[in-house]
Amino acid sequence: MNSQDANVVAKLIAAIGHPHLGKCLCAVLDGTVSFDMSCLYLFRFDQPAELLHNGYNGQVSARTLDAYSRGGYLLDPFYVASTHRHPGGLWRMSDLAPDSFFYSGFAISPDLHPCVSSTHGTSIDEIGYIVHLQARAALVFSVMKSHKRGAFTDSEVEYLQAVAPVIRAVLEHHGRQLPHQLDSTDVDSKLESAFVGALGQLTEAQRYIAKLLLQGHSNASIARQLSISEGTVKVHKHNLYQRLEISSHAELFRLFIGYIAQTAR
Repeated sequence: MNSQDANVVAKLIAAIGHPHLGKCLCAVLDGTVSFDMSCLYLFRFDQPAELLHNGYNGQVSARTLDAYSRGGYLLDPFYVASTHRHPGGLWRMSDLAPDSFFYSGFAISPDLHPCVSSTHGTSIDEIGYIVHLQARAALVFSVMKSHKRGAFTDSEVEYLQAVAPVIRAVLEHHGRQLPHQLDSTDVDSKLESAFVGALGQLTEAQRYIAKLLLQGHSNASIARQLSISEGTVKVHKHNLYQRLEISSHAELFRLFIGYIAQTAR
């Protein structure tokens, strides 16, 4: 380690417990990993997403970030991984995402998803560290590259892996020094409250399938998750669509968006 690297790490350690930690994390990557945006979120099961570092550099509107924090995060693969016992570490969004995620309403909605580029419907490459703090609570530090610049290169990913132990240790200590206690959560809960509010007239099984659909799972993926046939999934979909008086995934997504809009009033 040269003196410049030592200075960066020293600043990183000094930033633990302070709001500017995100900027110091970015400094660790600057010069080796090229990225356009960054963020640090605290994800807790059934709690609003908390943005601890806004490195979107003015490319994401306050309205989008507000909608995301009020419920959009429930469809984010990083949130799902953070609160549903997925292993921590360095993960690409594309590796966490369900099979139909990049065709889902969330993934192509610049009004709800901060990681959609300014060109409507085009995604960016996102890679992030998931650091679990306790059951169903994690810090996630992500960096994002716009579609115009291509994906993160193999050498960039190698560097991100190389510094992962430092990033993990810093975020673990930062989590212990957050100015509020991490709320204990009901680990036996099956449905996040926003989904219950948006889809309250469905049965519990129908709400769970609706949640998986909204998160970007195909019929085949849902069948695998629930150990049922695709035909049974289709029956459940037909019944929940009938109960909600809708006929498509797009309408289901609009119901969810409508619920989030109502919570802002």
